[in-house]
Amino acid sequence: MKFLRPTLLALACLAPHVGASDLPSLGDASSSIFSPEQEHRLGRAWLSILRGQIDQLSDPQLKDYVETSVYRLAETSQLEDKRLEFVLLNSPQINAFAAPGGIVGVNGGLLLHARTEAEYASVMAHELAHLSQRHFARGVEARQRMQVPVMAAMLAGIVAAAAGAGDAGMATIMGAQAAAIQEQRRFSRQNEQEADRIGLLNLERAGYDPRAMPSMFERLMRQYRYDSRPPEFLLTHPVTESRVADTRNRAEQYPPKGREDSLHYQLMRARLQLLFEETPGMAAKRFRAMLDGNPNLDAAHYGLALAQIKAGRLDEARKELDLLLGKTPDDLSYNLAMIELDSNANRLAAADQRLQRMRGLYPNSYPLEQARIDLLLKQNRAKEAEQALDELLKQRGKDPDIWYQVAEVRGLTGNIIALHQARAEFFALVGDYDQALEQLDLAKRRASSNFPLASRIDARQQELMQEKRDLDKMMR
Repeated sequence: MKFLRPTLLALACLAPHVGASDLPSLGDASSSIFSPEQEHRLGRAWLSILRGQIDQLSDPQLKDYVETSVYRLAETSQLEDKRLEFVLLNSPQINAFAAPGGIVGVNGGLLLHARTEAEYASVMAHELAHLSQRHFARGVEARQRMQVPVMAAMLAGIVAAAAGAGDAGMATIMGAQAAAIQEQRRFSRQNEQEADRIGLLNLERAGYDPRAMPSMFERLMRQYRYDSRPPEFLLTHPVTESRVADTRNRAEQYPPKGREDSLHYQLMRARLQLLFEETPGMAAKRFRAMLDGNPNLDAAHYGLALAQIKAGRLDEARKELDLLLGKTPDDLSYNLAMIELDSNANRLAAADQRLQRMRGLYPNSYPLEQARIDLLLKQNRAKEAEQALDELLKQRGKDPDIWYQVAEVRGLTGNIIALHQARAEFFALVGDYDQALEQLDLAKRRASSNFPLASRIDARQQELMQEKRDLDKMMR
């Protein structure tokens, strides 16, 4: 499947330069032309289509890390509307993007290319700056003729191209927005500079070393200087000598302090390295080579243990995890790996005992709750798993991965009406409203003798029909 070129960022880069000390307020002219609420609705509509077209990473620990880290940056950013939604793309290519309405996209490859947590945070701080400065709305202000349907038409073309429509998708983009593309080329450099400056400020406020931003830019520039096909990130975020120099000069003005890296970040990189290797054996070879260079590299021991679990070499994996747990017995990632190992070894009582201890230490952990649900299913306790998923939905009701599993588990428990309802929510979240409405039809037929339930299903069906009409209107 082709991956979506994240030209939402390009759409955001249409406005003339405004210095970091002269930032627009959210009550400026752009708000009257394209309101924050319009951006929010357009962003959510676009996200549903995007989710239906691209391959995503469903790993709970990776999702939780990205969400938690970006929310932490958002707390110290200039972003006023912190209603964020995330999409984690299953691609080893370096990329990240911010779309109107608080949509944050991250390629798994970003964590592979960003060698430290501060480098990763520098990219995400940059993307949050695009959102806080409302570059999308300001681009609409710069060209007032670009109203919502016109911009939405370009989004539709982008999605069509991502879905494999090829020439048809590109024709939609070019035909609808030839003038917009010219404006983007004219103003993107200024917006990139502004996002760099605001991102540096946010990095310092969040406790990171701002020097990580120019260091990463410089390394990427050297690495891809002569590449005929640079990664998407460098197409939408051109890195030049002057840009590196500007960010370095500004970063040097901050005091020489701040966090550069964390073990947790390196553990997440290890998970991704395993994910993107061809086989567990190749991944194990990579991690052993890392340990040859540094036997005390805990992230490599962790990655090796995960590779061994995946390959079924459980005794070897247990030795690696015992080593790590001896150092940090309460680390969540190490304990989750041991729970997975014990579950695979059919040592379900031991896995459950460890899991319950961890729940006492991390009562609101999404990855831990997901591990609990998986273990309940392994123990043939589907009804309890269904109840646990219902609780998880209270936290993650907009996560299509959760709704997909809810539907599966409701099927196991024979809750067929609720199964169709869950499928409807899943399809709505991935932009397939026809399938969602069909699932609600099936649920309503089965609930025909239960008037209150049938009425609730009908009301939800009406809501989704309205959402579909709104989406169709946006995309015309």
